Amino acid sequence: MPVMRKVSNVLERKGNRVTTVPPEMTVIEALKLMAEQNIGSVIVMKEGKFAGIMTERDYSRKVILKGRHSSETKVGEIMTTDFPYVAMNDTVESCMQLMTSHRLRYLPVIEHEQLVGIISINDLVTETILTQAETINQLQSYIQS
Repeated sequence: MPVMRKVSNVLERKGNRVTTVPPEMTVIEALKLMAEQNIGSVIVMKEGKFAGIMTERDYSRKVILKGRHSSETKVGEIMTTDFPYVAMNDTVESCMQLMTSHRLRYLPVIEHEQLVGIISINDLVTETILTQAETINQLQSYIQS
């Protein structure tokens, strides 16, 4: 029987390192950081608490298309703030449903009001593929025994 994978499994596999920036940082500084680390988003933290996420999509839609300047615009002005949270015990399936219904690519993982990680749609797809591979291996072992 396949195991229900949880957010904790995803973070165990990928690690829970998160790149955080303050809301006062300029968009150009955040973009440079994202390019250096080859990531598509940064977490915005204000006074030690999760405030939002700035993504490449936020940049293209809220800076470029509006004719703003990335050297003058602050991360806090363009970040997305209305994110549903997930917890370590939430299932991969429920996270996928949440992402699909809210049209999100990232979800913050919050435990005891603290940010403990972030998961992306890619992380969930990878976890699903790994789970299916494990199930196939178990079935093959069972058939051969």
